[in-house]
Amino acid sequence: MPTTFASAQLALDLVGVFVFALSGGLVAVKKRFDLFGVLVLACAAALGGGIMRDLLIGSVPPVGISDWRLLTAAALGGLVTFLFHPGVERVTRFVRVLDAAGLAAFAVAGSLKAVTTPGVSPVASVLVGVITAIGGGIVRDLLAGQVPEVLRRELYALPAMLGGVIVVVAAQLESLQDWVLWTSAALVFAVRMVAVRLDLNAPTPLRSTPT
Repeated sequence: MPTTFASAQLALDLVGVFVFALSGGLVAVKKRFDLFGVLVLACAAALGGGIMRDLLIGSVPPVGISDWRLLTAAALGGLVTFLFHPGVERVTRFVRVLDAAGLAAFAVAGSLKAVTTPGVSPVASVLVGVITAIGGGIVRDLLAGQVPEVLRRELYALPAMLGGVIVVVAAQLESLQDWVLWTSAALVFAVRMVAVRLDLNAPTPLRSTPT
C-alpha cells in the first residue's frame, strides 16, 4: 500500500473497530450476556468485517488477528460498554449511530485496501468494501440470535457501496487523497443516518393477495 494512505487506512480501521465494538457490546448487554459474552460479541462485530476483507484479497494473516492496535481497540470498546452501559443504554438510538459510523469507516477502509492491493479489480474492490462494512454487523447479529440488520432495516449496504464506488473511481482517476477518503466516509454516514431518520428502505417483494 502506498505510504501516503497507510495512516488513513489505520485511522479508518481503528475508528471502525472501536465503534463496531461498542455496538456489539451494546447488543450483548441488551441480550444480558456476561463479561466474556460482551467481549466476544464486541470483538466479533469489530473484527469480523476486516478479517473477511483480508481473506478475500489474500492479505494474510488478517490484521484483525495480527495487529495489536486493532485487537486492543476491539477489547477496549467491549470493556467500555460493559462498564458504562447503564448510561449508554439511555440513548435509545446509540447502537444505530455507532453502526452507521462503523459502516462508513469500514466501507472506505475496505475499498481502500482492496484498490491498493495489486491484482484486485475495481469491481472487486467495491464489493470488498461492502463486505468489510456489513460483515461485522452480520456476525454480531447472528451470534446474538437475531436477523442481521442488513436484511431487515433501512438502507444499509447501499450507502456502503456508494462509499466504495467513490474510493474506486477516485483511484481510477488517480485523484485519491486523504480528504476524498474522509469525505466519502462522512457521506456514507450521512446517507445511512438519513435512511434511519426517514425510514428509507430498499424495495421489498409485493405482498400476495389471498385467494
